Amino acid sequence: MESTNDNCPCCSGKHKERDDKEYKDLMNRLKRIEGQVRGIENMLENDAYCTDILIQVSAVNSALNSFNKVLLANHMKTCVADNIRNGNDEIIDELMNTLQKMMR
Repeated sequence: MESTNDNCPCCSGKHKERDDKEYKDLMNRLKRIEGQVRGIENMLENDAYCTDILIQVSAVNSALNSFNKVLLANHMKTCVADNIRNGNDEIIDELMNTLQKMMR
């Protein structure tokens, strides 16, 4: 399920194969967020009123939070649970560090 690859400079180097349903759900959410961000860019280019842009930015933040909740739940049900079952309690420290970074 989870593998390690030290060639990734942008992240932990670990990788996870996701099932089709999880992958499609996460990608669909990201594509919608991408579209919302492009919409904000267009609003700015078209001199939209500040509060209208702020409301759209708030919608993007909400969508990203929702994405994080789904991804975190999947992570806990799979990666974290599997590691604990296999005796790797260090995953709890990793999860706590991740949560601390998310809450900044």
